[in-house]
Amino acid sequence: MNFFTEHKIPLGHWMEFVVDWLTIHASGFFDAIAFTLENSIMFLVNVFQWLPPAVIIALTALLAWWLHRKISMVIFVVASLLLILNLGYWQEMLETFVLVFSATSISVLVGVPLGIMSAHRPWLYTMMRPILDLMQTVPTFVYLIPTLVLFGLGVVPGLISTIIFAVPAPIRLTYLGVRRVPEELVEAGKAFGASKMKLLFKVELPAAMPSIMTGVSQCIMLSLSMVVVAALVGADGLGKPVIRALNTVNISQGFEAGLAIVLVAIILDRMCKTPSQNKDH
Repeated sequence: MNFFTEHKIPLGHWMEFVVDWLTIHASGFFDAIAFTLENSIMFLVNVFQWLPPAVIIALTALLAWWLHRKISMVIFVVASLLLILNLGYWQEMLETFVLVFSATSISVLVGVPLGIMSAHRPWLYTMMRPILDLMQTVPTFVYLIPTLVLFGLGVVPGLISTIIFAVPAPIRLTYLGVRRVPEELVEAGKAFGASKMKLLFKVELPAAMPSIMTGVSQCIMLSLSMVVVAALVGADGLGKPVIRALNTVNISQGFEAGLAIVLVAIILDRMCKTPSQNKDH
């Protein structure tokens, strides 16, 4: 046993070698990604900041009514946004929303097609499953080390880490939704001469949509849970006042910023769920 413990497998050194190699030989590629993502996010933030808060609150209320037709939902959304505005975290809330929206959009654009492909190719999901398990179980702080080295300080390493942490949810739930489509529906579609693409868009995806939307909702919650972690590497948003309150033991600031995060999470969660799902909660 002494021989086994004294001859450590240098897994950490191998990973360090890979990151160093990428830093030296692919720095231009990662700089281009960082430049593109950071400017895209800042553009969206500037657009939302340009709009008066009253306009954003009114548009959000109209969207809540259009999606759910519930006055209680509209009242809650308006009251929550007014409270965030009153507490002085409006700009941080917009920055957090843009970060979560960007991470969720990229995760869904990547995750849903991968989930569909793995549902039709079981061998692909067998290969992906251990990778997905690793992405969901590795502590989130570990993601920050290589992303910080490759992309530098700012919002981009936080965004990349958030995507890595959140993308398994839409992959898994899209896979489960498509796999659980009743065989009778698929056979009926084939009997009517539907092609593979028509079968996918007319039969499988509509039947799997509740599961896919659950994956989107989980993706949003996972992205929001990374807000504070992303602030540690320079990302703006509601994570910054939380970190500042932690460093100064400021209970008041920590409670207010934490409450703002909770309100944003509830609004996004309720808005993305179907009316039937909201009735269950």
